[in-house]
Amino acid sequence: MLKYCLGVILRLLLLLFGVSLVCFLLLAASPVDPVSAFAGDEKGLSAEQRERVAAYWGFDKPLVERYLIWLGNTLRGDMGVSMAFRRPVVSVIAERVSASLALMLSAWVLSGILGFLLGILCGAKPDSVFDKAARVFCFALCSTPVFWIGLLLLLVFSIYLGIFPLALAVPIGKAAGDVTLWDRLYHLILPALTLSITGVANIALHTRQKLIDIMGSEYILFARARGEGLWMLIKRHGIRNIAIPATTLQFASFSELFGGSILAENVFSYPGLGSAVTIAGTRGDVSLFLGIAVFSTLFVFAGNLAANILYGVLNPQIREGGRI
Repeated sequence: MLKYCLGVILRLLLLLFGVSLVCFLLLAASPVDPVSAFAGDEKGLSAEQRERVAAYWGFDKPLVERYLIWLGNTLRGDMGVSMAFRRPVVSVIAERVSASLALMLSAWVLSGILGFLLGILCGAKPDSVFDKAARVFCFALCSTPVFWIGLLLLLVFSIYLGIFPLALAVPIGKAAGDVTLWDRLYHLILPALTLSITGVANIALHTRQKLIDIMGSEYILFARARGEGLWMLIKRHGIRNIAIPATTLQFASFSELFGGSILAENVFSYPGLGSAVTIAGTRGDVSLFLGIAVFSTLFVFAGNLAANILYGVLNPQIREGGRI
């Protein structure tokens, strides 16, 4: 157990270092000039003023020194100040993380439930009309970008039907103290539905194939010979065997979930980490971009680790070295 924990911590530290370094180098190679982005449309900015802005934010230092300063401050708990928001990075992340987690958690639960049920219905009667239609639907979802689905749902349900709001996480013009839980849920439904649709296809197709394999096994044939019906077989033998890989696949989808949330939040102007990282990238906000990159790495790593541990708990035969 100690060896496994040390290995996990070492992999996490190396991953955080690699992600932060790559993101820093990509921002440095970006054509976006952070000084110009900070100054905005101030065309009369003199060369002296540009130098003062660059010195204030540390852009006058060599590339290696800038990264080492950021790394040292981060290890001490100081992730810097955001150029775009004029606030500490930790404060910006703390303010927006709750909205992003609510969106991703809702989409994660919804995609898991819908995908699992759809996979069972398809696998129960393979090659039926419903199964063929559902597979075409799933393949179409796998090849469709998240932002396109979001725009389509926005066009249908917000503009044409007027059922859901166009954007934001709370009603416009409403005081923060007057915002109710229903207001937040009402604005969350369409972004969560957009983000969950793309995850339904993977779970459904995987669950369908696993159920087909199980229903063709010898012990299922023996149970059929004893007179058990289709849905009783699925209830007694199918669900228990397909739940393990489906659960593991769902936990391992955290990286796709976080990436999709960036697009979904920008389509719906949802004030989460996804919209914040877009602002950071387009304005050359190094501190905020690296802070969100580190947080997202921790989030995805935790999801993958939870999947590995859960798989080992549910199926002890695949534990690493015979232990979790």
